[in-house]
Amino acid sequence: MQTSELIVRAAVLAERGSRRILGIAGPPGAGKSTLAALIEDALGPERAVVVPMDGFHLAQAELERLGRAERKGAPDTFDAAGYVCLLRRLRQPGGPAVYAPAFDRSLEEPIAGSIAVAPDVPLVITEGNYLLHEAPEWAPVRPLLDEAWYLAPEETLRVRRLVDRHVRHGKDPAYAREWVARSDEPNARLVALGRHRADLVLDAG
Repeated sequence: MQTSELIVRAAVLAERGSRRILGIAGPPGAGKSTLAALIEDALGPERAVVVPMDGFHLAQAELERLGRAERKGAPDTFDAAGYVCLLRRLRQPGGPAVYAPAFDRSLEEPIAGSIAVAPDVPLVITEGNYLLHEAPEWAPVRPLLDEAWYLAPEETLRVRRLVDRHVRHGKDPAYAREWVARSDEPNARLVALGRHRADLVLDAG
């Protein structure tokens, strides 16, 4: 399916009356944030806003306290309950703007109150690894999504893209490759278990 077709599909979702939430899931490096940004740009700020799951990363200091800093990105290194609460707030009509956190990759930290979701925006696009994950703390996410897409690009390309991203944000190339193998790829295998819960699977073709 071409990007233009996905934009049309998202636009139709945005025109269904009350607010809709589109979820874009997939393993690390699949291109979730890129696709979400393309749709947001195409529809414009009055019709769509991106709220990433990554804003619910636990802070680095907390990961270190928990002894989980070396597995950052695993399901238990996020505030899943907080993310679920945000999605529930976003589904409620009316009311004031909702402020969502973002994730700053240059700092490797979440930043609270970074994304304003106006009450009249008809489509929220949320993207992240664990939208379709079936663990108890993540399972409530899927029923809150009006539609869910799963991105499954060719694996060699995905891993190369992921290593390049880590290097861009300051990691040594050798360490970036080691991090991907040790942390990102185990997460990717977990993420893949949920692909059957998607409405649309976008594979290498």
